[in-house]
Amino acid sequence: MLINHDTGCALDAVVDLLNSSPAGAPSAVGDDGLPDVAALRAFVERHDISGVGELDEGDLRAVRELRERFAQVFDTEGTAEAAELLNALVAEAGTTPRLTDHDGYDWHVHYFAPGASLAEHLAADGGMALAFLLVAGERERLRRCGAPGCGRAFVDLSRNRSRRYCDGRTCGNRLHVAAYRARRRGAAD
Repeated sequence: MLINHDTGCALDAVVDLLNSSPAGAPSAVGDDGLPDVAALRAFVERHDISGVGELDEGDLRAVRELRERFAQVFDTEGTAEAAELLNALVAEAGTTPRLTDHDGYDWHVHYFAPGASLAEHLAADGGMALAFLLVAGERERLRRCGAPGCGRAFVDLSRNRSRRYCDGRTCGNRLHVAAYRARRRGAAD
C-alpha cells in the first residue's frame, strides 16, 4: 500500500496518541503518557506538528478526549461503524483542505482549518489519514498488538498484512523466545 509522507506522519501521530493512553499502554503501568501540558508539547514537537501555538489544560483535555475517539475507530468491528465515527470526527474538526509548502516541505495538503486547536488539527489530519485507509479497503490494517497483556495500537503497513505485534523487537521477540524455550523444554522431556 502506498502512503504519502503526510498521511504516514498523521498515522504515526494517531498511533502514538493512542498508545499514550493508560488503557492502550499497559507497559506504562496504567500511567497516562500525556500527564500534563509539557508532555503534550513534547508530543507536538516529536511529531513536528505545525501551526501549534501555546497549549493549556483545555488543549490537554481535548486531545485526551480525541484519543478515546480514535481508539473507538481502531476497535470497531466493521468499516461502516468506523466510517461513521470518522465522518463525525472530521466534520466536527471543521476540515478545510488547503495546499501549503511550509518549513522546507514541498507542496502538500493540510486538512485542518487555519487557527485550529491542536485537537482539531489532529482530528482533521489524523481522521483523514484513517479515512484514506478505509476508502482503500484497508481498515484491517488498523490493529492492536497480539502479545498477551499489550494491546498497543499500530498500523500494519507490511506488504502481506501479516504483522501481529506492535514491535517485533519487544513483543514479537518476547513471544518467539518463550515459544522456543517451551519447545526446548518439551524436547528435553
